[in-house]
Order: sequence, then C-alpha cells, then structure tokens
Amino acid sequence: MSKRKVKESGGANGECISQVQKVLRERFCHHYATGKLFGIEHQYRHLLDLLKRTTVHGESNSALIIGSRGSGKTALLNHVLKELKEMKQVRENLLEVRLNGLLQTNDKVALKEITRQLNLENVVGDKVFGSFAENLAFLLEALRKGNRTSSCPVLFILDEFDLFVHHKNQTLLYNLFDISQSAQTPVTVIGLTCRQDILELLEKRVKSRFSHRQIYLMNSFDFKQYIRIFKEQLALPAEFPDESFAQKWNNNVQHLSEDKTVQDVLQNLFHYTKDLRSLHLLLMLAVSNVTVHHPLITASDLHEASKQYRVDSRANIVHGLSVLEICLIIAMKHLNDVYEGEPFNFQMVYNEFQKFVQRKAHCMYNFEKPVVMKAFEHLIQLELVRPIERPNIRAQREYLLMKLLLDNTQIMDALQAYPNCPVDVKQWAASSLSWL
Repeated sequence: MSKRKVKESGGANGECISQVQKVLRERFCHHYATGKLFGIEHQYRHLLDLLKRTTVHGESNSALIIGSRGSGKTALLNHVLKELKEMKQVRENLLEVRLNGLLQTNDKVALKEITRQLNLENVVGDKVFGSFAENLAFLLEALRKGNRTSSCPVLFILDEFDLFVHHKNQTLLYNLFDISQSAQTPVTVIGLTCRQDILELLEKRVKSRFSHRQIYLMNSFDFKQYIRIFKEQLALPAEFPDESFAQKWNNNVQHLSEDKTVQDVLQNLFHYTKDLRSLHLLLMLAVSNVTVHHPLITASDLHEASKQYRVDSRANIVHGLSVLEICLIIAMKHLNDVYEGEPFNFQMVYNEFQKFVQRKAHCMYNFEKPVVMKAFEHLIQLELVRPIERPNIRAQREYLLMKLLLDNTQIMDALQAYPNCPVDVKQWAASSLSWL
C-alpha cells in the first residue's frame, strides 16, 4: 500500500475513533436522555401518563420518585421530559422549575430561584415586600391567575426532596402542594428522594395536600440482564456514519461479552454495586484507551479499567506519608488487633511506638513526643484517623478517643507499594501480635 493510501486510511480511521469517543462519552458522561432505560419501563409509562395529563389536558398533580442513589430517578424524569418536548403541543407550552435541596437551603432562597426561572424578576422588581410571606403570596397569585385551558402548565422538580422537608414549617411544600390541588393554573410537583420513609417526615397539613402518588425504582435485574446492558451501552447505533466500522465494533463487543475475563470483571462489579453509573465509569475508562493504533476495546483494557476503578484512595494517601506516620499507623493497627477494634488515644499509640523503638534500638526512629503528636495530627487532617466524639476544649489532646479508618488489608497493600520502606518497619507491620 502506498504512503498516500496509508495516510488516507489513517485519517478515515481517526475520524471513526473520534465519532466513537463522542457517541460513547455522551452516553456515559451525561445522565440525561441520551442512553436507554433498563428495567423501569412500567415506571416510565406511569410518569409519562401523569405528565401528559398536566401538559396536554391541564390537570394538576403531585408525585414522588423514590429510589436509592444510582437507581435512575433523574434519568427516568429526563427521558419522560424529552419525549414530552417532542410533542408539538407541549414543546413551547411547558414551564420547568428545577430546585435542589442542596442548593436552595431555605424557603427564601428557593423563592428567589423560582422567581428567576419563571422570569418574574421584572414584575417582582417594581414591588416592595415587607416579608417572605408577602413575596410568596404575590408569586402564588401569579401562578393561580388564569385557567386550565389558557395557562401554561408549570412543572416543579424538587431534587433531594427530603431536604426541603427540613425547611421551617414546610411552608414551600405546603403551598406548592396546595396549588397542585387547585383547578386554576395546571401545576405538577415532582419530588426525587432516596428516603423510603419520606411521607412520615411530612407535616399533617402538607401530607393532606399531597396526592400520595409514589413511583419506586430499584435495580432488580440479574447478571444475565447486566451483560445485555453492557452490550447495549457499548454498542454503536445504527445511524453511525461508518457502517463497516460500526459492524466491526459491535461484533467485537459481542465477543467481549462472551469472554471469561470480561465476565469476571463484570461479575465483580455487579456484586459490588448495581448502579449503572459505575458500569459507565468502567466503560469510560476502557474507551479512553481507544486510539487509531488501538481501534477496538480488548479484555485487557477492561481488566485494567477495573483495577483503576477499584483503586483505594485511602491506601494511595499512605504512599505519600513519612516513615514516622507509617509507624503510627502500624502502631494503631496493632492496637486494633490487641483490643479488637476498641477506640484508642494518642498516648496508647505513642507507647506502642516507643516499644518498637526500644526493641529495634534505632536512633533513626527516636523522635520527641511533640514531633510524634504533630505527625498524629496530620493523619487526622488526612482523615485516616478520626475522633470518636467532638473534642472538648478542656480535654487533653493525648487522651481523645480515636478510630483508625484503614483496615489491615489496606495497610499491608499500601506498605507493599510504599517506596523504600525500611525492612524492620515492614516486619513490625507483618507481626501478628503487638510487642507488649
């Protein structure tokens, strides 16, 4: 093949790889409406029907989407909204207000955000309100004006719904649910939460105005379905520009799904978590290795990606510690072994460290107590050790009860990778009993 043809072939291949990266990154990194939904088709139809009644027929309503983190609450809602907005009569007829309990920490902040998203600042700007109640009353009146046929439907989406419950008197929730029961402006309130007991947290007056519609999500698929999800998430779509490359890529994905190494990697992840975001992260790490010279994902790519995914961040911190700090962690490890996980204090750790120094008789480990205390405080700052209770001003620092946040396996694995770790320190760590 001539150099010119090789160059043209490389350019075409590079274009394909660029397209692959774009398609899959959008699918894995943006959890909106780009991917598919798995195992929640019934909930999808239920929510779509509910929101259609608001956007098309002008009905008001309220509902809660409840599920653990990563179960697909936001993805479900965004898929439904995407389908609704593709309908001609809905596209320019729906007002969305998105609030998050982590950001809108009180009703006053939430009210400002609602005003901003509904573009009512210019209306509010000319008025002077004496209190939060007056401001809320004005906004609610603006929402109540009109009727079911002439008013734009308003959809309130409350993410981290359980945090809104802790607002003073639950005023915002009460008023939103109250409007959703009125026969004027069509308003639907959708809350997203991880709390299964959320209804018990609502005040009686708020609960009475809530429709009690609850949509539960849970990742209930088995490993066979998980393999199918793996294939569908990694496969290129039919509309991919280069059909022959897409065919080659999808055939490779099929072979990967049957590979024993890949199945072991996926099984470990499946037993660790069924959260599909974890699968997306694993696949994203593997896809990042795809280049012009390495155009298809291999089993070794997925194996390496799983190693990166399962990297222990705390064990990585240990690699950057000083030898003195390593010695203190080993002393805490031995105290945990001897006292079966009971809390310890600095004085106990210091005494244990001194036994090691005396046994080895090395002046290189013979640090003064204030220096050792400084190293111990650094471990607390790094969150490798944490106090059991809030420190009392009068309490002596040496006697505050602490807990080590590393287990024995993490410590030993970190020591194996620790650069130039002294042999006697490794031997001390490996000894089964503390030198009492």
